[in-house]
Amino acid sequence: MLEFPIYMDNNATTPMDPRVLEAMLPFFTKYFGNASSRTHSFGWEADAAVEYAREQVAYLINAEPQEIVFTSGATEADNLALKGIFEMYQSKGNHIITVKSEHKAVLDSCIHLEKMDADITYLDLKNDGLIDTEELENAINAGTILISVMYANNETGVIQPIKEIAAIAKKNGVLFFSDATQAVGKIPVDVIKDGIDLMSFSAHKMYGPKGAGALYVRRKNPRVRMAAQMDGGGHERGMRSGTLNVPGIVGFGKACELARIEMKKDGERMCKMRNKLEAELLKTGRAFINGNTEHRLPNVSNMSFKNVNGVDLISLLNKNIALSSGSACTSGTNEPSYVLKAMGLTDEIARSSLRFGLGRFTTEEEIEYTIEQLSIL
Repeated sequence: MLEFPIYMDNNATTPMDPRVLEAMLPFFTKYFGNASSRTHSFGWEADAAVEYAREQVAYLINAEPQEIVFTSGATEADNLALKGIFEMYQSKGNHIITVKSEHKAVLDSCIHLEKMDADITYLDLKNDGLIDTEELENAINAGTILISVMYANNETGVIQPIKEIAAIAKKNGVLFFSDATQAVGKIPVDVIKDGIDLMSFSAHKMYGPKGAGALYVRRKNPRVRMAAQMDGGGHERGMRSGTLNVPGIVGFGKACELARIEMKKDGERMCKMRNKLEAELLKTGRAFINGNTEHRLPNVSNMSFKNVNGVDLISLLNKNIALSSGSACTSGTNEPSYVLKAMGLTDEIARSSLRFGLGRFTTEEEIEYTIEQLSIL
């Protein structure tokens, strides 16, 4: 039997997996120590739990545990990567290349850096949501220190050609950072094979807790150095001071372990349901898909509906179906999606779009109900 409202906004956040919560609970009460307390068992137990979680997180992306810096989430990790690299390498250059469709955590950090005399190039998107790698390479100059390209877009699910981008960066001696918040845990991400130097991701996008995230920082070939953006205590090898969120980190580790084991099965199931949703809505003749349908996440669909305002559509559905028309970080505005506009869509079409984010707990019955409701509007 269906339970309402149906949740179809898993790109904004995911419900915590009960197995993650079970792993976290003892660290709120029984094992409550500060992981930096080195003189007694409470601290040792907390520290051991953090280091085990660090291994779990690293294993998911084929990194070394020492390359994982725990943060409060991907937004902080994005800020640390961009500002930390700029501050550390600005003697070599002040040029950063990014994309107009990046998450606001990246774009707003770039705006901040422009005030610090950074030179930022914002790449356009092709109509299918992919970047032009030739345009990227042509944008590199002698002062370029960093390329920042999102792994998979949070609104369309489009996956960028990460390995190609990394190869261009390496050929030109430029560091490559990727916000992989939507990708990690949903598709295989391997920082070594992908050639990524820095990468941000977050627990709450993969059925873990809010308030826990990480920044991967490569240790060799090349060794990446960053200026800390938070001072006080020298936690996380001096890169991110602050008392560690032990329960959140434990949950993050467990979420990564589950994702590694269940990713293939989850992905296949969600892809099948997503494809059914799209096929049925396309039959109405009023809907079309935004973004590349070959290179995208298995759980995401961004669709526009002719002669329908997406915000009005959401208001009609929100009692029974939780959907969005774009990023959760910008859903409070009436502006059309800047991601869709960067793909060349008009304001009218962009405003008529809906983002469907399926998840581990989405059911066939929920997909059927969503199809039914959208088909009769």
